[in-house]
This record gives sequence, C-alpha cells and structure tokens, in this order.
Amino acid sequence: MIAMIFDDDQDPKTKKPKPCVLDHLSILELNEYIQQLREEILRVEANIQKKEKHKAAVDALFKSSS
Repeated sequence: MIAMIFDDDQDPKTKKPKPCVLDHLSILELNEYIQQLREEILRVEANIQKKEKHKAAVDALFKSSS
C-alpha cells in the first residue's frame, strides 16, 4: 500500500495565518477588516469556552470515579 503525503499533513496545526497587506486598503476597508477580526476573535473565544466546558465535564467524570 502506498501512503500519500500531502503538504497539509506536514504543516503544524498552529501555523499562523499570513498577515494582510494593509498599505493598499482604504480607511473604510481597514475598518471592515478590523470588524472581521473582532468577529473572528469572538468565534475563537466561543470555541475556547466550549472546549473548556467539555474538558471540565470530562475531568469531573474521571474525578468522581476515583
């Protein structure tokens, strides 16, 4: 069996996104970009909270069985 290796498999999951080039954006576009970033931050924070709740539930489950 031949294993296929894709570039995505080699990239670390914590790879930082490339920063947006800001020099050519207008003030309106920059403000829209800031809003998009704020929305993304809220989405990430919600995901963190979800994972923290899940971890707490798992920790409680294993702690109570001791």
